[in-house]
Amino acid sequence: MQPHASPAVSIVEMVKRFGDFVAVDHVNLTVERGEIFGFLGPNGAGKSTLIRMLCGLLSPSEGRATVHGFDVASQSEQVKASIGYMSQKFSLYDDLRVEENIEFFSGVYGVPRARRAQRREEILAMAGLTERRKDMTLLLTGGWKQRLALGCAILHEPPIVFLDEPTSGVDPIARRQFWDLIYGLAEQGQTVFVSTHYMEEAEYCHRLALMDRGLVIALGTPAELKAELGPGSTMDDVFITAIEKQEAATK
Repeated sequence: MQPHASPAVSIVEMVKRFGDFVAVDHVNLTVERGEIFGFLGPNGAGKSTLIRMLCGLLSPSEGRATVHGFDVASQSEQVKASIGYMSQKFSLYDDLRVEENIEFFSGVYGVPRARRAQRREEILAMAGLTERRKDMTLLLTGGWKQRLALGCAILHEPPIVFLDEPTSGVDPIARRQFWDLIYGLAEQGQTVFVSTHYMEEAEYCHRLALMDRGLVIALGTPAELKAELGPGSTMDDVFITAIEKQEAATK
């Protein structure tokens, strides 16, 4: 499979309908390689639905998107081979030990057998789980499970990683430590999509889209978005103002 040049992701007029409900409403985005790109918005804003379409797990109702140069609708298998995906619920097996989960997902993601031992050690080190490799996954705290799930999602060294609300339900310290791992991925050239409803996490992204009711209501760097409102503005201010503008425009 030949790697593709920038952009990492291109989205044109993407729509997803479930019956009469529009979950994603004509979204347009371009994301370059190496970016940490955030989707910020409340539950039900359309973040997870958009990520699932970009991962080739849902077909768009309208529009088009490419991920690593592959069309998400017609080349979903190539898309899946090019990405890492970490869902909200951490796709781990609690009845396996830490290193057994890594071994299992090495097979799922087709990591060459000659590389598996090295990748296992690299992932254990990255996640800080080398000394816990024999622990049952069930006994790990939420923060440790979170790190393990990320490690399993990137075993095959994908160029693009999608993280869907990965910090939901873990404590603030674990959230900040997890973002250190995200920065490490970006420094290695990987593109990271991350969805969140935590306003402070927006500050950690290179660029972000604010979403509400399936619409992208603001787009830019955190600094750009706050600068539009003046000195002292916060991401909470940005989000509230964007929602108010959107509601006024639709009246």
